[in-house]
Amino acid sequence: MAKKQEAEKELKAKQAELETVSGAQKETVESEADSISIEDIKSQIAATPDQDFDWDADEKKFGNYSDSDREKFEKLYDGTFSSITKGEIISGTVVSINNKDVVLNIGFKSDGLVSVSEFRDMPELKVGDTVEVFVESQEDANGQLVLSRKRAKTQKSWERINSALDNDEIITGFVKSRTKGGLIVDIMGVEAFLPGSQIDIKPIRDYDVYVGKTMEFKVVKINHEFKNVVVSHKVLIEDDLENQKTEIVAKLEKGQVLEGTVKNITDFGVFIDLGGVDGLLHITDISWGRIEHPREVLSLDQKINVVVLDFDDEKKRIALGLKQLTPHPWQSLDENIQVGSKVKGKIVTVADYGAFLEIIPGVEGLIHVSEMSWSQNLRNPQEFLKVGDEVEAQVLTLDRDERKMSLGIKQLTPDPWQHAAEKYATGTQHVATVKNMTNFGVFVELEDGIDGLIHISDLSWSKKVNHPNEFTKVGEKLDVVVLELDVENRKLSLGHKQLEENPWDTFETIFTIDSIHEGTVLKVTDKGAIVALPYGVEGFCPTKHLVKEDGKSIKADETAEFKIIEFNKENKRIVISHSRIWEEARADARVQDFENRKKEAKTASNAVKKVKESVEKSTLGDLSVLAQLKEQMEGAESKAAKKPAAKKAETEATESEDEA
Repeated sequence: MAKKQEAEKELKAKQAELETVSGAQKETVESEADSISIEDIKSQIAATPDQDFDWDADEKKFGNYSDSDREKFEKLYDGTFSSITKGEIISGTVVSINNKDVVLNIGFKSDGLVSVSEFRDMPELKVGDTVEVFVESQEDANGQLVLSRKRAKTQKSWERINSALDNDEIITGFVKSRTKGGLIVDIMGVEAFLPGSQIDIKPIRDYDVYVGKTMEFKVVKINHEFKNVVVSHKVLIEDDLENQKTEIVAKLEKGQVLEGTVKNITDFGVFIDLGGVDGLLHITDISWGRIEHPREVLSLDQKINVVVLDFDDEKKRIALGLKQLTPHPWQSLDENIQVGSKVKGKIVTVADYGAFLEIIPGVEGLIHVSEMSWSQNLRNPQEFLKVGDEVEAQVLTLDRDERKMSLGIKQLTPDPWQHAAEKYATGTQHVATVKNMTNFGVFVELEDGIDGLIHISDLSWSKKVNHPNEFTKVGEKLDVVVLELDVENRKLSLGHKQLEENPWDTFETIFTIDSIHEGTVLKVTDKGAIVALPYGVEGFCPTKHLVKEDGKSIKADETAEFKIIEFNKENKRIVISHSRIWEEARADARVQDFENRKKEAKTASNAVKKVKESVEKSTLGDLSVLAQLKEQMEGAESKAAKKPAAKKAETEATESEDEA
């Protein structure tokens, strides 16, 4: 090999020597060569002394070699070179190393060059070492063999990675860096992605602790189109844990106490690592006392002892308990606590039906809403108690076997109804506080525990109240009078309007039938209008009675005169009419006209009578004159009699229409 390199160097030196020939000399030689034939050149050389050049050597095939020898040497020569193919991975021997390249002999007609940068992972590389390279090209534009160690490594790595996926093999990789959602792993020169969820079976809070570590993985997915590789370290742990789980579950027994580590905390419980298998410690099994969240008692990575409550061989589910390692608090409850005893504690829960008072951790009693206050108006316990309140209560019932206890707070104060008969006798007046309102009345409190009802009809004498909120509001003070007391059923009927005399006794003398009063229309409905009358009284005017003399109806906020057509003291009802005023005035005018005409007719009749009497005493000539006068007067009397009759018929027809 060294001789070959020396021969190549000599050849290059001679070529350089020839290139130094001057242009003039070169042209002379070329011109002379053109003028001399080959035969002349041969004869001249043959005539030259000491010349042994054989011009027929080519035809003799390498001098004196026979055909068989020539074929033999050709085979030997061809055997000195390796046959290579583009894209092939072959082994090469390091021939030399410089600052830029590494020269490799792969047995080809020429050596290949590989950049030193591709051997950074082999700092101790030396001449004579063997490495694998990838043939990128047999000959580039400069006639140089192009090799790549990086591509050889990548190709080999891909083959190894695909084989690991196909055969479910374990491979080793180096964690290079952290990326979004996981880590980047170098597997024999190929970058793979390790998702955060596939690092470990437990949640990882800090990915950086894994950077720079060499770990074992399994290939779980390969995208050949984009050359993406996804690996997992978690599956290796799960495989080991699965075997451990089978062994651990096989040895489990109910009641067995194990040591574990808090692995994860949720709202409903805690997952405990028992050394390869997880168990669930439910929130209700953490403490005998009531807790809102497991974090109040336990923390991550805390080591605790737990007892096995139950387990499932097939699903490998294990139910654990912590509170079961200590005696139940009911067993340590003071024996002196009996029905009627007073106890102190803290409110731990407030529900719609009551509140739970914790006397000692794990021992609770129920304070029902009805036992919180003597007041019958208390409906929501949250208005009376809240979580965290320190209160004192009295034991009402106690069952140690069933571990149940009912408590009461109101029993610690005297029952106000014991002296209610003397204090709240019928007819006595008091000041009450409005607590609640309904459609039928107002609930008021006279003192703590003494409630009463004011019916809606007992709020006002004069004003019609549709809903109590029109008259008062919650929190206001009201003067009341006791109307009825029922101590046995704890019921108290109260009134507000009874504090004043019934004004309807007076109204009866003022708003008499047919009396006329001025009023203002407050509201108009389909059936009529509400009219404000003097002294704060309201009257109702039917729609047909709102019509004015001009045919139009009275509108809201208009003031007019109204006649009382109905007064009901018991029902506090006054019915009024505006139309009746002008209708009756018109009727009176018609009657007056009739009376006037009647008088006129009577006067005429008397005159006729006098004429008749005088006729009897008159002469025959006077009789003719009197006869004419009589006819005239009788005609006038007849007309006067007919006219009032017609008017009367007309009036009766009009009244019938109004009534209709």
